[in-house]
Amino acid sequence: MGNQNITLSLPEEDLREARILAASRGTSVSQLLARMLRELVEQETGYARARDRSLARLREGMDLGTAGHISWNRESVHER
Repeated sequence: MGNQNITLSLPEEDLREARILAASRGTSVSQLLARMLRELVEQETGYARARDRSLARLREGMDLGTAGHISWNRESVHER
């Protein structure tokens, strides 16, 4: 998959600061923004996948060792 160009409008001061930041990191503004966008997408999609896995586990439920059969009742547990 190849790269595609986009147009971005920024206030002059923000662009100037971005150029300084990119230069201090030894990269271009384009590469800096591309890297930051990739990280943002990975964070968001990673969170969504983790959320979906967690919700699926909650729907499935967990076996707490009873195999679905409770052999006790409240009174027997609280007997003295």
